[in-house]
Amino acid sequence: MSISLEMLGDRWSLLIIRDLMVRGLRTFKEFQESGERIATNILADRLQKLEASGIITAEEEEETDRRRVNYRLTHKGIDLAPVLLELLIWGARHEETGAPCALIAKMDKNREAVLAEVRRRWRERDPTPLLPRFGDDGVRRVSARTRRRV
Repeated sequence: MSISLEMLGDRWSLLIIRDLMVRGLRTFKEFQESGERIATNILADRLQKLEASGIITAEEEEETDRRRVNYRLTHKGIDLAPVLLELLIWGARHEETGAPCALIAKMDKNREAVLAEVRRRWRERDPTPLLPRFGDDGVRRVSARTRRRV
């Protein structure tokens, strides 16, 4: 457990992994504009640490601009999908969140199907977001009590 916490134990690392895995973010600029308000120096540091630990990889964009880097989860990174899914469900069950009730209910009832879809999108390099943006982008927050009734 301590090695896992050493690699992932800060707030930003898990959010970056979540954004790569289910929100379709790929570039430094997309992470900056995601609404999380992460400072550029912290974002650069966390991306570097995640890359050094083999959880993500940085790939130059060959088609349009070789200076632009796209980040992508590695096999090691995509193996965190079940952990992230459980954290998303757990958080929505117990705390106020902007995650849509129907989406959390779907994730809760169909864990294996959701994980299969996450892995398919990763394998096929499909950047289509599985989760919509929520929280800081104006979506109404829903309490855990309301969510349990839905």
